[in-house]
Amino acid sequence: MNAFGDLDIHLKIPDLWQQDALHRIKAGEDVVVNAPTGAGKTYLVELIAESYRHGQIVLAVPTRALANDKLREFRGKGWRVGIVTGDVAIDPEAPVVVATLETQKPRFLRGKGPRLFVIDEYQMIGDPVRGVNYELCVALAPPQTQLLMLSGSVSNPQDIVDWLQRLGRRAHLISVEKRPVPLEEIHLDALSYNPPRTVTGFWPRLVARALMADLGPILIFAPQRKGAESLARQLAAALPVENPLALSPVQKRLAGGNLEKLLNKRVAFHHSGLSYQQRAGLVEPLAKAGQLRIVVSTTGLAAGVNFSMRSVLVTESQFTLGNVQQLIRPDELLQMFGRAGRRGFDTIGYALVAPDRPRLREGKQRPVRRPKLLDWPSLIGILEVAAERGVDAFSEVTEACERLFGDTPAKVGVEHSIQCPDMPCGLRVDAERARHATANSEEILNSQGVWEPRSEQVQARWGEAKARVGETLKPALEQAAVVKSLGGGKLARIGKVFGKKRLIGFLDKKKPTRLQLAGWLLKEFSDQGVALQKRQELDALRTLPWSTLLGSGELVDTRREGFRLIGIFDYSQTMGSFDRDVWGEILFQPETRRAYPLECQNCLQRSVCEGELNPARSPALAWRQLGLVDAKGQPSLRGRIFSLFQGGEGLAIAAALEDESYAVDAIARDIANLRAGYRFDDYSQYSHRLSRACRVAYRDRTYEGYLKHGLPPHYGDGAAEVIAEWAASGGKGKRLLGDDLKFGDVQRARQEWLSLLRHIVNAPALEFARWQELQACAKAILEVDDQRLLVDDLPPLEPSQIGRVEHRLRFPRKW
Repeated sequence: MNAFGDLDIHLKIPDLWQQDALHRIKAGEDVVVNAPTGAGKTYLVELIAESYRHGQIVLAVPTRALANDKLREFRGKGWRVGIVTGDVAIDPEAPVVVATLETQKPRFLRGKGPRLFVIDEYQMIGDPVRGVNYELCVALAPPQTQLLMLSGSVSNPQDIVDWLQRLGRRAHLISVEKRPVPLEEIHLDALSYNPPRTVTGFWPRLVARALMADLGPILIFAPQRKGAESLARQLAAALPVENPLALSPVQKRLAGGNLEKLLNKRVAFHHSGLSYQQRAGLVEPLAKAGQLRIVVSTTGLAAGVNFSMRSVLVTESQFTLGNVQQLIRPDELLQMFGRAGRRGFDTIGYALVAPDRPRLREGKQRPVRRPKLLDWPSLIGILEVAAERGVDAFSEVTEACERLFGDTPAKVGVEHSIQCPDMPCGLRVDAERARHATANSEEILNSQGVWEPRSEQVQARWGEAKARVGETLKPALEQAAVVKSLGGGKLARIGKVFGKKRLIGFLDKKKPTRLQLAGWLLKEFSDQGVALQKRQELDALRTLPWSTLLGSGELVDTRREGFRLIGIFDYSQTMGSFDRDVWGEILFQPETRRAYPLECQNCLQRSVCEGELNPARSPALAWRQLGLVDAKGQPSLRGRIFSLFQGGEGLAIAAALEDESYAVDAIARDIANLRAGYRFDDYSQYSHRLSRACRVAYRDRTYEGYLKHGLPPHYGDGAAEVIAEWAASGGKGKRLLGDDLKFGDVQRARQEWLSLLRHIVNAPALEFARWQELQACAKAILEVDDQRLLVDDLPPLEPSQIGRVEHRLRFPRKW
């Protein structure tokens, strides 16, 4: 008997809903299953696989870890099973293949697919990052591919069915309301069991109560990696164990000292910092086998590996993503608590609750909404295929978007151009049409009464300027309203023109030849960098640097009004900014109007472009701004490279290849940064060349999901250096590790890098020498070092580690 023996026996007779789903799949229908965690969704796939004779079955799961887990589980049944993830492709033509969904998208883009495509956790359609891939795979699934979609955390599954039916598919919803293992909430502080006083600490005492009440094994969710490790150590140190877990020499070597000590006490932590071998070869199989009393995990396990324990405790209502604190969503809580109760082992699962911590009732299903983003790389790939076929590229893209989830079709930003393709402007992107029609250009009414394009203003004397009065032009300074607008003071006649009279200062009562300058005059001189004495002789007035006072005019006369000295200022020689028409006339504030581009002036769609089209950024406009497509929608070389990758990774690789001074072998090394994230930043030395190439190409632009300040969202400098140094040290670069950087991080970054290299090697050979050189470099690296994380490399459980273990906690008298 194996660890799943009880489970297998329990499920020999399928539930009614499983029989219904199996019947409909065999009848050629699509099926959407909405069933709680533990209801037997995976067993449904097993039932289908055992009896399906129509063609290949692909099970698409959210994570590589879960793909490896399913591969191991299915192979244990003696099946021929393949696996296709970013890391590895083994036997992709097998009757049953487990895969990450993104690896299947190229098949759908070519109009091909398996006979049955099973999407596990289809709520991923609403994921802000990966949802675009899930959505497009469903939208483009060919008619000959049946769909089976599984989830337990979606509140609007009928909307998914309606979507499939809108696509012309025969779809049916199967909802399962009742959990096969019901959940019960237990308040830990209400339990009557009291551990000895020697057990100290908030969590150790509460968890001890649960174990004394025979509520183990317990899965505890902690928000951070450090917190998960610390809590696991606290619990292992505080709680006695009657039957320590014996590990084999191979298992001890995998575990390392710290984890081995915890496993001996049947306690473990689980997070991304552990190596793949530690997670998939030790913690997960031991937990599945019921060998571990306590597993403390970060929140990633809720949507990751499929194993359950009798009880679940969620310690916090928020978690850290990068350096940002985020609240745990109700549907995420539902998935966490849904891990409680092992079908075949338990009759009841327990949601353990601590004071002021998340409750079972807070876990709720969540409606799936289509992601805000569109899958730009795939859509540009569609543009390229359409261009090769000689059909209208943008029409093909909009047709694909009309098949996406939701009642309102996703907008690409070319819908108007498809309806009105032959426009005088020749523009195909709606936002470009809107911006072109509302361009910020003007015309002025010139001295001859004719409209002409407005040019940059010129500097001229006010005495040369003319202003329009009715139908005629007159000198501007002869117009009182014009001169009133020139600074302070009051109007004053100077011959035919107007000037200004302003207070210059106050005469000294004791010495009439001396003057105290007015405050405004001192300030204006000071603003021009001229510091004057507050008191001046009258004879010195004419020698003051009046020309420095911009816009104040020229002092031409003075008048005494009691003890006040008034200056008369003439503006005839004062310089100002004016329009000059094609006849050379200097015009003051001529009448203006918007100047439409020549091709827009007689266009019947001008009012639509100007008033209805949105000039804001659309996907199509972004593609044009990023240089991914030309005006007709045909992908550029940069766009073709971009279309071969996920998210913004292709943008970075294209930018690097465009920099002729950037050695291709260095690019092949530095792309390790593309998926690295923030944990490697402190190790950056040379690989920042890649980020510099991105910012040269895209500056500081941000396009949600594709670029953040000029870089792909998951970019992180330093991974290339760490991977290189780790390899140079023969894999013994432990000195690089610290509180934030763990071996699992290095291992994962390395696998992501190798995955990118494999992707490049298997991509089309574009007619671009540097791209082909990059493919050759990637191939050479993989020929030397192509280590993959395979389930076959994991040690089997020892015979003593198979079977249920008693987890009730009993304190010895001497404790």
